[in-house]
Amino acid sequence: MKRLFRPFVGVYYYLQSSYKMWKVRRSQEDALVYTTEANVQIGVYPGKKPESPYDFIVKFREPNKRERTPAHVHLIVEMYVKHVSDPQLTLRLKEHVLSMLASIKPINSFPPSLQYFKPEHIEPFKDLDRVGEFTVEFILIVTEFMAIQEKTNYPEGSLTESLYKDFGVKDRFQVIQKAVLKRLR
Repeated sequence: MKRLFRPFVGVYYYLQSSYKMWKVRRSQEDALVYTTEANVQIGVYPGKKPESPYDFIVKFREPNKRERTPAHVHLIVEMYVKHVSDPQLTLRLKEHVLSMLASIKPINSFPPSLQYFKPEHIEPFKDLDRVGEFTVEFILIVTEFMAIQEKTNYPEGSLTESLYKDFGVKDRFQVIQKAVLKRLR
């Protein structure tokens, strides 16, 4: 008789733990910090890294899609896609991103706000929106938030900056590998 009820007990505990996880996720406060022209919502959640009490996680939601967390590799691969279409303009975008990264400061509040981006920064690079999955606006916003996160948690850290410095200079496989490997961070 006990064997008959074991699957039901397992399902009960599974549903109970799933409900508890769902409640915890819903209780986390998030902040919608930017919506792009393409209606992509970019938000931040409080993070859990011990390096900083102001740690946060960047997430985005495209219309009619699930929420995703951007990674360095997504942005660098997107830059390579755009580089195929217009190498000169993409390299100018890279220089713009590097100047932005040089001006980023750590934060001491939540949610973070943009420190460098202005809507007019998009205009010179609009032609790059024709290719790739992400718009230039999205790349600039997400890269800035990821850089703010990096500067807040690791003030001496420079993964984002080193990836953009290496872009177009070093072999693309090296750059992508650096973006993927966590032990290099």
